[in-house]
Amino acid sequence: MAGMKHARAALKAVFGYDDFRSGQAEVIEAVLKGEDVLAVMPTGSGKSICYQLPAQLDGGLTVVVSPLIALMRDQVQQMAAVGIEAASLNSSNSEDEGRTVFRRMMNGELRLLFVSPERLAGTSLAERLAEAGVRRLAIDEAHCVSQWGHDFRPEYRQLARVRALLGGVQTIALTATADATTRADIASALFPKPPHVVVQSFDRPNLGLRFEAKDRPSDQIEEVVARHSRSSGIVYASSRARTETLAAALTRKGHRALAYHAGMSAEERARNQDVFLQEDGVVMAATVAFGMGINKPDVRFVVHADMPAGIEAYYQEIGRAGRDGLPAETLTLYGLDDMALRRRQIDERDAGEERRRIEHRRLSAMIDLCEVATCRRQSLLAYFGEESGPCGRCDLCSGHAVLEDATVAAQKVLSAVARTGQRFGAGHLADLLRGEATDTIKRHGHDALKTFGAGKDMTRRAWMTVVRQLYAAGVLTEADAEHGGFALTERGGEVLRGRETLKLRVAPEPTARRPRSGRGSARDDLDSDTSPLFEHLRALRLTLAREEGVAAYVVFSDRTLIEMAQQRPSTLEEMGLVQGVGAAKLKRYGDVFLQAIADFRG
Repeated sequence: MAGMKHARAALKAVFGYDDFRSGQAEVIEAVLKGEDVLAVMPTGSGKSICYQLPAQLDGGLTVVVSPLIALMRDQVQQMAAVGIEAASLNSSNSEDEGRTVFRRMMNGELRLLFVSPERLAGTSLAERLAEAGVRRLAIDEAHCVSQWGHDFRPEYRQLARVRALLGGVQTIALTATADATTRADIASALFPKPPHVVVQSFDRPNLGLRFEAKDRPSDQIEEVVARHSRSSGIVYASSRARTETLAAALTRKGHRALAYHAGMSAEERARNQDVFLQEDGVVMAATVAFGMGINKPDVRFVVHADMPAGIEAYYQEIGRAGRDGLPAETLTLYGLDDMALRRRQIDERDAGEERRRIEHRRLSAMIDLCEVATCRRQSLLAYFGEESGPCGRCDLCSGHAVLEDATVAAQKVLSAVARTGQRFGAGHLADLLRGEATDTIKRHGHDALKTFGAGKDMTRRAWMTVVRQLYAAGVLTEADAEHGGFALTERGGEVLRGRETLKLRVAPEPTARRPRSGRGSARDDLDSDTSPLFEHLRALRLTLAREEGVAAYVVFSDRTLIEMAQQRPSTLEEMGLVQGVGAAKLKRYGDVFLQAIADFRG
């Protein structure tokens, strides 16, 4: 049996990495000992190496359950680039391709076989795999197994039966997001006895966390995209129509933007996803139908145009940025309409009372993260049961957000809600408190109310912010699911009567939009000397990738190109010391990149 000494040597020789990332060594050591493993490791921590390296070390066939055809194809290409024999079985295979894969499998030529959970659920394939002598089963995106997870897929629930058909082979389950309840459900569904569990820190220090209340959202989104104008990013939206609107708006602004949602044809979705995966500088405006298993390491930003449904989904989605460990930006926009919509979706869902209770708890945690006044990262990690101090880098740490006693302001809002019949929305309430005699105010006679003009000392925007925070805090509730408006909750009555005080976050006044950056994403490791060479190498990478029909990052990652630009290797030996340059890639690309560096006159 291969040991960790051999594993470290293979890590460098095959993948070009000097050492394991946090958590990888523990998982690989357990795998090499033959243990079942459940690993919860954040996106970008290198989960795939935890089954790729053992498969190369100890031979035999590892079957990898993968959720997307595009991801399977990318991983097969990546394995070919580093010299590991791999193939995939999915609906895109022709008959000849399928026969070739089966022949290689039965001849013992493959180390890795990527299969969809739907395909693997069929008894005939499992029997063929058992005949081929499968050594282990690796389940990617394992949170899909759990009925309590945010992305439950029933076909994943069949994998325990598949494991039995394969003779009870060693099984590795990997995911980036799983709270304690979800982990317990995964373990009980997949493993006959408790597995070796590895739970790594959920902290992604390279991700900048920023939340903003919606205020001209198209401008807020375009500001982020413009700052990363030569880099790839994702903009998530809550509806199909909104993805197309966003993609069209960004295209008009001069960005290369595409849409992705379940209402598009399979061919159009595949085409847009391929462009995003294979090229630089592409923005994907998408619903959450896009992203699971996306293996692109150099996504520089993720924007949520609408508030996510829960923290697990939010964490999974922002995790698609900065997988290469370089700085990446995230922005989440949210508003009252988002909060009300998400609550209605839960209440209208055909699910049991226990399921709705859990979903409401998760939504409340998401709303709390939007409105929290302390460190954003600290609050996020606390949700996953991880203690930490203030990060000093998120928007709240940088902006010094504070809580202040807002009981009087809250009482003015609550009084306005009560006096107007508990059926009007935030805009009407703000106008009333500001003393704005709008047509609607006059038509309802609200200019004669005691609360008319009681809040002239605050801006309309500030009152809208107070209303949003009162709703988020459960002091107000939606009066009517169809027509909207607000009503007092029991807690709201307590605050109105002075029986409870209330602190709210101080609402900052809007500032000027950040200026556009003259170049793409800012990279802290590049300066005026290295940046031109990096861009030169990046262009070469894209040319090679197009010639070979693979994604650009399959050739080399941005991180590897940055190190080349910094170190400027002049020999193959020096090139082999660059992170991410293993033996196979050195042989295939070493000379051409050395020549590009030598010829560059930036």
